Amino acid sequence: MDRQLKQPETVYLIALGSNQRHLRFGLPPAVIKAAIRAIAEAGVTVVGSSPSERSRPLGPSLRTYANAVAIVRTRLEPPELLALCKQIEREFGLRRKGARWRARVLDLDLILWTGGIWASPELGIPHRDFRTRNFVLNPANSIAGRWRDPISGCTVRQLKKRLDKKSPE
Repeated sequence: MDRQLKQPETVYLIALGSNQRHLRFGLPPAVIKAAIRAIAEAGVTVVGSSPSERSRPLGPSLRTYANAVAIVRTRLEPPELLALCKQIEREFGLRRKGARWRARVLDLDLILWTGGIWASPELGIPHRDFRTRNFVLNPANSIAGRWRDPISGCTVRQLKKRLDKKSPE
């Protein structure tokens, strides 16, 4: 008997960032909310999301960011979810290639997933820099504080406390 086995659902933590107004959705916090709706409309179950928080930009950009995280559940493998996130980013507005840390309407990053570590040339989970970024750890701590980094073994809450000790704001 031939049976199609369904891929089990996996849970991901996605970071969302915006520091540029969208013609349809408005200011960055509204862009974040619209992006979460777009993820859900693409067939990915949004389990929860953090409130958006303001943060200073990294690099040469001068615009303040709105940042948030979402917990999602899907049968998509990491490369498929990454492709969906990149498609949503394009639908919200292109950013110039090679313009790292510049103004952007929407940035979506896969931060953690329940599958542990994923490594390929185009994608690494956990995200390589999330442990050093308050704009990821602050909102992540509000809804995923118990999630563990599979590399350090620390929870998001512990990573946030460590970072706060290094650079109090």
